[in-house]
Amino acid sequence: MKAIRGAIAILLVSTAVLTVAQQLQASPAKCDRACLKDTVDTYLAAVVAHDPSQVHFSPTAKFVENTVPMKPGEGLWKTASAVPTTFKIYVPDPVSEEVGFLGIMQENDKPVELALRLKIVNGKIAEAEHLIARNLSERSLANLQTPRPGLLATVPPAERVPRAEMLKIGASYYDALVTADANDAPFADDCVRRENGMQTTGNPPPDKPGFGTLGAMGCSAQLRTHTFDYIKRIEPRRVWIADPETGLVFGLSQFRHPMEEKFVKIVGVKDVDHVDMNFKPFDLPAAHIFKVSGGKIHEIEAVGTTMPYNSKTGWE
Repeated sequence: MKAIRGAIAILLVSTAVLTVAQQLQASPAKCDRACLKDTVDTYLAAVVAHDPSQVHFSPTAKFVENTVPMKPGEGLWKTASAVPTTFKIYVPDPVSEEVGFLGIMQENDKPVELALRLKIVNGKIAEAEHLIARNLSERSLANLQTPRPGLLATVPPAERVPRAEMLKIGASYYDALVTADANDAPFADDCVRRENGMQTTGNPPPDKPGFGTLGAMGCSAQLRTHTFDYIKRIEPRRVWIADPETGLVFGLSQFRHPMEEKFVKIVGVKDVDHVDMNFKPFDLPAAHIFKVSGGKIHEIEAVGTTMPYNSKTGWE
């Protein structure tokens, strides 16, 4: 009888150990900050090698490039020629197991700016998203050699904001653009924005009052002039990734521009009462990185490309 009981006890212990081992195998450890950054590097190396087999994709993985659904191995996977080197910004988020990234890499031996989002599920890439800006000007490339120090700096613990609040602050930027109300987003006085490398706020004041005054303003003051009134909708807005350690928030969105008016009326700028907007309707899929410290937005780094008006996002 004792022998039987002993055998049963051994069997129960063995079963419990096997069950735990199976659970660990079925549910890999969550991808932490270092893991997410390494995943970006591994992914981009595979893209340049034109070899999706070097990446652990989920069997049901979805891949979208510039709003077009594709398969791994298509799009940039065929044309990439060198990985990012000096301009790299990572936004790892272990909570959502997603990572956002902006970098300058080579495509057919020409520089392009890539916004990348990867989502990890059970240790494998379940979603991959590329947004690529091509034909960058020399002036823009001069600002895309290395990231601004403020973007990479670690936020002091006393200045950090909880992740959930960071996401709300990042999302508020889009509210402010649509409402033309700078109070809808907490812009810092030193806020500087760059888009595809072009600095669009905080530039040196022009010699004479005029259109250049708009580019010399800060993020908040510029918005109050109503220069963005041509932006009627920004949807969808996907602000899911934040890293409290660096204070970075990564957002993806689609700007909708019906361009029904051929100018916007400018408020409060000497010698500028309007800006011509003689453009056809278009969309601007965009990625933004916001630097949040002390509850305010200090830096904005954005990349975007144009698409036909009311285009799908690829994630419907």
